[in-house]
Amino acid sequence: MSTLPSRQVVLARHIPGLPEPEHFRVEPVEVGEPRDGELRVRTLFASVDPGTLARLGGVDSYAPALELGEVIGSATVGEVLASRDTRYAVGDVVVGGWGWREHAVVSARGLRKVDPGPESASAELGVLGIPGLTAYFGILELGRPQAGETVLVSSAAGAVGSISGQIAKRQGARVVGIAGGPEKCRWVVEALGFDACLDYRAEKDLAAAIRRECPQGVGVYLDNVGGSTLDAALTCMALKGRVVVSGLVADYGVPPEARAGLKNTPFLIIQRLRMEGFVVFDYAARFGEARAALRRWLQDGTLKHREHVVEGLESAPAVFAGLFRGENFGRAVVKVG
Repeated sequence: MSTLPSRQVVLARHIPGLPEPEHFRVEPVEVGEPRDGELRVRTLFASVDPGTLARLGGVDSYAPALELGEVIGSATVGEVLASRDTRYAVGDVVVGGWGWREHAVVSARGLRKVDPGPESASAELGVLGIPGLTAYFGILELGRPQAGETVLVSSAAGAVGSISGQIAKRQGARVVGIAGGPEKCRWVVEALGFDACLDYRAEKDLAAAIRRECPQGVGVYLDNVGGSTLDAALTCMALKGRVVVSGLVADYGVPPEARAGLKNTPFLIIQRLRMEGFVVFDYAARFGEARAALRRWLQDGTLKHREHVVEGLESAPAVFAGLFRGENFGRAVVKVG
C-alpha cells in the first residue's frame, strides 16, 4: 500500500484566551490508501472560522473540545485523488470537513460533489457554504424583515454579515451595517448596497450612532459579535423587533468573568423583543434550497461576495489569529493546493 507525504496543522497548546500562531504546530504525516467507502483527497481550500476557538480551550462547548495533537477542524474543498466509492471518481471536487490538512483519507459519507461553475471552488466555503447558509436562514427564517423595516448587521464586512445585509435588501429593508474601519464601511455601502455603515472604531457612543442611522428603530438585528455591540443595539430596537444571534466573536477567548455582558435587557420587555440564537445545521434538510437561491443570485449579479485568501497551509494559524484583530476582509480561506 502506497502512502503520500503530507502536512497537517494540529493544536499544540490549549488556548485560554485569544489565539496566536504558537498555539499550533505544522507536522508531517503519511496519508495511506482509501479503503471501501473512502476517498483520498488533496485539499484545495480550507476555511478559517472564528467559532473554532470555542473548541480550542480544553473545555467542551457546542462541540467537544479538541485534544492536544488533534487536527484543527474546518470546512474544506478538495480534489479526489483515489476513490473506493462508486459515487466519486478521480478528479471530482468535493466539499467536506477534514480540517487543516494538505491531504486526507475521508469517508465518502457526508461529502458533497461540486459541479463546475463560474465561481471558484472556494465559494463553497463562503457564500455557498456555512456563512451563506447562516445568512440565508438567519434573515429569511428568523429575522423575517418586512419591506421598509430597518435591518442592522454587525460584522457587516464579514462572511455572514455581508451576505445577510444583501438578502435583507432583497426583502425591501433599509440596511445599516457595523464594521471596523473606513475601508470596510465604504465597501459595504458602495459595493454591497447597504444604506449606511457605522465604523465602530470611530464612534465614541455606538448606541447613539445606531439611533442616528436608524431613527425609526431597528426591526431586525443580525448579530455576529455579541458583547457591548449587542448591548448597544438592544437600546435601539423598534417595537417587536427581532434579534438574531448568529455569532459572538467578541466573547470568544474571553473568560466569563471578563465578558462585557448585557446590561440593557429591560429593553427586551419594554420593546417586546424576541432574541434567538441558532445553529445553521438545524436547517440541514433545506441546505439544497438555500444553495440554489444563493447560486441564482450570484449568477444574476444581485449577490456579491469577497474572500480573504492566503496561500499555504502553514499560514492558517496566523490568519486565524488575525480574525480576532479584524484583519480579514470577507470570508477567510487558505489556498492549500
